[in-house]
Amino acid sequence: MLKSLFNWKVLVNLLVAIVVFVGLVWLTFRWLEYHTNHGQEVPVPNVVNKSVHDAVKILDDAGLEYDVDSANYDPKYRPFQVLQVYPSPGSRVKDGRTIRLRVNPRTWAQIAIPDVINKYSGLGFQRLDQVGLKVGDTIYEPSIQKDAILRILFKGNSVKPGTRIPRFSVIDVVVGSGPMRNISIPNVVGLSVKEARVVIAKSMFEVGLVDHEDGSKDESDIIYYQDPAAGDVRDQGMQMDLWASKKTPAELRSKIDQLNSLYRMKVDTSLPPVHYDEIPAHQEPSYDPVPVAPIPVTKKEVPKPEPVKPEATKPAASTENKPKTPASSTAANTGTTHKQAASTTPQQPVQKPKAKKVVVE
Repeated sequence: MLKSLFNWKVLVNLLVAIVVFVGLVWLTFRWLEYHTNHGQEVPVPNVVNKSVHDAVKILDDAGLEYDVDSANYDPKYRPFQVLQVYPSPGSRVKDGRTIRLRVNPRTWAQIAIPDVINKYSGLGFQRLDQVGLKVGDTIYEPSIQKDAILRILFKGNSVKPGTRIPRFSVIDVVVGSGPMRNISIPNVVGLSVKEARVVIAKSMFEVGLVDHEDGSKDESDIIYYQDPAAGDVRDQGMQMDLWASKKTPAELRSKIDQLNSLYRMKVDTSLPPVHYDEIPAHQEPSYDPVPVAPIPVTKKEVPKPEPVKPEATKPAASTENKPKTPASSTAANTGTTHKQAASTTPQQPVQKPKAKKVVVE
């Protein structure tokens, strides 16, 4: 067994296999070096703040590929200005490497106008603000849809929902201000149904029931009757019913009289006009105050006190030298008491006490 392994033929085959393997490995690496440009590197040129057209030309001259990425619009930079380069400028890359350029677009990215037609204006304004649109002027227009958004204007032109415009654009919104009052009804008798629709729409009314005499839907039929009548006043948005036929109104006189009996009120002018007297507004009766006679006040007559006759007394000398007795002190106290009583009850006369006669022996 070992002897067969060291046979020269086996050794030659083994040597040939080794040479072939090494040769394949060497050729593989050589092919990779050639295919990948091994050792052939170029620096990334600095194209930041240049326009995208100039940056593309510089990269083409350097043998590099490029990929342009439009970032969000930034008004601080010029349109189509290169904001960033990857790999960074100065890095060494192989020939043919793709360089990514981040470029400022010309304007804001476009967005679709949301469907806010016939929606309440408060919710519509909020929806427009959410998508990045700014409401400029709010134009009010007579309409039965009060406070509803009727149209959206961009640069003076009406745009439909779904139209793409730049973000943060200024738009004008037309909002309904409510129906107009007391609009005169137009006369459409004698017109075709198609023409009548146009006249009614211009007068801010709507077409209601359209009765064709022959049951067809031909828009060329002539209107021979309308309700309400021409000249009446109605509010905006009211419906007008039409009766149409291929015949002329003169040929349909009996039909018109029949419709008049149903939709027109006849006023009997043979009766005398009713006269209404105006009744003054009810007023509360006013009463004059009754004079009240003053009540006479009767004063009570107070009897005058009778004068007290003086009695004979002794000479003053005897009287002064007379000692005071209890009787005199009692008289004095009594006089004081009578004075107090007189001050409290002025109605009764105060009688002075009579002096007593004292005999001194």
